[in-house]
Amino acid sequence: MVRYRSAFRCFAGCEGEYPITQPIYRCPKCDGLLEVFHDMDALRDRSATSWMKLFEDRWMRTQWPYGSGVWGKVEWVAPNIPHDCIVSTGEGGTNVFWADRFGREIGVPDLWIKLCGNSHTGSFKDLGMTVLVSVVRQAIREGSLATRVLCCASTGDTSASLAAYGAAAGLPVAVLLPRGRVSTAQLVQPLAHGARVFALETDFDGCMAVVKELARRRLVYLANSMNPLRIEGQKTVSFEIVQQFDWEAPDWIILPSGNLGNAAALYAGFKMMLELGLVARIPRLCVAQAERANPMYRAFVAGQDVVTPMHAGETMASAIQIGNPVSAPRAMAALRAMNGVVEQATEGELAEACARADRTGLYTCPHTGVALACLLKLRERGIIEPRHRVIVISTANGLKFTEFKLAYHERRIAGVESRLANDPVIMEPDVERVASAIEEMGRAAS
Repeated sequence: MVRYRSAFRCFAGCEGEYPITQPIYRCPKCDGLLEVFHDMDALRDRSATSWMKLFEDRWMRTQWPYGSGVWGKVEWVAPNIPHDCIVSTGEGGTNVFWADRFGREIGVPDLWIKLCGNSHTGSFKDLGMTVLVSVVRQAIREGSLATRVLCCASTGDTSASLAAYGAAAGLPVAVLLPRGRVSTAQLVQPLAHGARVFALETDFDGCMAVVKELARRRLVYLANSMNPLRIEGQKTVSFEIVQQFDWEAPDWIILPSGNLGNAAALYAGFKMMLELGLVARIPRLCVAQAERANPMYRAFVAGQDVVTPMHAGETMASAIQIGNPVSAPRAMAALRAMNGVVEQATEGELAEACARADRTGLYTCPHTGVALACLLKLRERGIIEPRHRVIVISTANGLKFTEFKLAYHERRIAGVESRLANDPVIMEPDVERVASAIEEMGRAAS
């Protein structure tokens, strides 16, 4: 039997391979980013049809660990990790919501929302964290780690995911959050899981600088997406999308992104499927950024290949409020390979896009609002056409952002018109008055 394998390699192409259980986050030779390499020749021992059947047979089953959307593709993710080291919460396998009404309103009838926020902790971060924590367990077994403390900088969702998976594995977790810049729901998750939460008087980029120094001193194991293990799990979103459409790639993917790891992850997944014959083409990519935290958009419109760090302004899309994205080089390569574009959304545009989508049955986080607002712009310019199948990646569950939703409907967001605000109607418990109001609703709907 052919043994599949994966290893770290330098993203820039320096020679050398390193075990994925080795606690390194940058290339030892050039200090550039790393990526996970797979032995593609070994993976060709199965035909494309055989891989499809294997993945279909495992899809959402109860046999450990294949019921996970990540570990059902274990050979393509982390084939060297023993099953008894895997830490899984049944992540992935999230549905693609046919946004029929919203799509028809904007002239994109084949519009789908990949609801990654329906995962265990309410965001796509679970897909990468299951791989990272599982590899850490294997590294501990091998004795290759100097510390067992897992640590991340976070704008909310990464900390929640790391805390949950660390708790499931019985490992200590420290998270560094920008004080006052995460939602209540996001803050309570790591607290509930027993993580040590450090609220720093800085933004995400300031928290990340501290985490990198702690990792350099080997006081913690770094769990942010600078660690390519996170990318490996997150790339399974592309596998799931294609599988859910009978192994056919869409025309476009719209992705809200801050640290830019997801852009690299999506391309890694589609590239793998293309090389192994499971898809015939790769979709186009739109990286969607908030106007106040848009370093990749600035580079794109300037025709630059290098993303220049900026100071990220405050945005309601707090998870992508990042001015110095770690995965920028990976994302730029993905953008080129996927014939991609970068677009931005203002605070008003993202808020109104959320409200409009919610009126059609969705319940979107502000980051998904950024993606939807950017989709509207691409449609208005004719870049996205009615014939295109479009997938919007919804990165987090809207229930994590109740404060944002309530502020919109109470018209408390400065600079946002709240055109679709929906106030509760307060009245006495008088049957006739309530009946009259309901009759008026019926007349308006007819």
